[in-house]
Amino acid sequence: MAEPTLILRGIEIHKQALDGPAQEALVAVLREVVRQAPLFTPVTPRGKPMSVRMTSAGKYGWVTDRKGYRYEPRHPDGQPWPPIPDEVLTLWRDLVSAERLPDCCLVNVYREGARMGMHQDRDEADFGWPVLSVSLGDSALFRVGNTTRGGKTESVWLESGDVAVMGGAARLAYHGIDRIRPGSSGLLKGGGRINLTLRVVD
Repeated sequence: MAEPTLILRGIEIHKQALDGPAQEALVAVLREVVRQAPLFTPVTPRGKPMSVRMTSAGKYGWVTDRKGYRYEPRHPDGQPWPPIPDEVLTLWRDLVSAERLPDCCLVNVYREGARMGMHQDRDEADFGWPVLSVSLGDSALFRVGNTTRGGKTESVWLESGDVAVMGGAARLAYHGIDRIRPGSSGLLKGGGRINLTLRVVD
């Protein structure tokens, strides 16, 4: 496995793990994922629309609505989620494990003004497996806190092609995206950022 470029509060960050051609190839296969499972605007349990749009690939998709945060085997329109692309699974095999593949690839799309509040990834059954996060497009200010709410945080800009692995003690660290930097990448037509989050669910 490749050594991380830097470690932020236990989160391993691999800067430029994907070069330009690899990023373009990944965006192309994600277009097919979105074609099969269209992007939708999630709503929090309190009824507030989130600023990102999302979809998923894999055995499960992560959803949120008035019923709460959870994994579902089908897209809100009723169809099964498309399979996780091989190009995405290769990253998981290289940086996490070839023995146990992820059950879910969450696709979040950020446009100018979108953000993601501080949260933990804890809807999974086994926290022993890391969460792998891939950044494509405009840079995003990634903030990491503690395993409990509050206290000091640290931030780093994630750029297109960067991959982060949240495992071990950092698996349940609070984290979020404060903002994106519009125009910092020409990868996506019209700008914006795509974030892929791979998780073992069962």
